[in-house]
Formats: sequence, structure tokens, C-alpha cells
Amino acid sequence: MILSGQMNTVDRKLLDLLQRDASLSLDDLSERAALSRNACWRRVKRLQDEGIIKARVALLDARRINVGLTAFIALRTTEHSAEWLDAFSRAVRDIPEIIGVYRMTGDVDYLLQAVIPDVAAYDDLYKRLIGRIALADVSSSFVMEEIKATTVLPLDYAPHKRG
Repeated sequence: MILSGQMNTVDRKLLDLLQRDASLSLDDLSERAALSRNACWRRVKRLQDEGIIKARVALLDARRINVGLTAFIALRTTEHSAEWLDAFSRAVRDIPEIIGVYRMTGDVDYLLQAVIPDVAAYDDLYKRLIGRIALADVSSSFVMEEIKATTVLPLDYAPHKRG
């Protein structure tokens, strides 16, 4: 668990820099964090080894690759067995348009986030999903305007240590 290691101000600075631009070279990263190249590398390596840094990725422009329509799909099911959950997990993992799956509290059992080019592609996605798994209810909403979307996580809550 990430709570095993505590982070100081320098670790937080490195994480903030990497969350905003993971393509920074080690030299640029160490300069911006005011560290030597070796000290910077050791800290980043430790953050990776501890699982705090899970991956470094490229963020793509969804519109430029023709998946500019985002749908949030609320699912309800009457089945809550381990077998159903396993089949559901496999089904959603195998559909590349589904980019987020969340088990929820309240009236909705699962909330899915999907990206597609248009409503026709959503209809195809819907048919593939219901063909793979039994659901009691499916309700979808389409994003009309994206007000805020970020991958940058807040670091204020991370376990802190001095130094």
C-alpha cells in the first residue's frame, strides 16, 4: 500500500512535475526539483518501486482520434454473485471503448465511462455489452461539454514526512 512510505516536499514536487509532463528528461526533472541527477533518479525509482508511480503514459486527444463523444453508462443488476462479477469484469475489460468502470453505492450498481465517435457507435457498444452480460437496467448520458478533466491527482493528502 502507498502508505508504507511517506513523502516529503521533494517527493511531492517530483510527482507533481511528472503528473503534468512524464516526458521530462531526468536532467530537466532534476533541475526543476533542485536535485542532483543521481538523487532525482533514486527518488523516482523509489516512488516507482513503492507503486506510487504506476506508469508513464501519453495522453491522447480523443477528438483527433475520432472518439470525441463520452458516455457515462449507469448499470443496475439483480445478480451480485462472485461468478457474475467475474464475467462482468471480463466483459468490460474486453471492450476497448470502455475506459472506466466503477462499482458504486446508491441506486446505480456500476458506472462506466466510454469514448466513442458517435451515437451509432454507442449503440454498437451497448449491443456488445448486453450480449455479454445480464443487466437489469442500462441508462446512458452523453457529455455535452467537458468542464474539467485531469489526470493530475491532489498530493495534499499523501502521507507526509519532513525533509
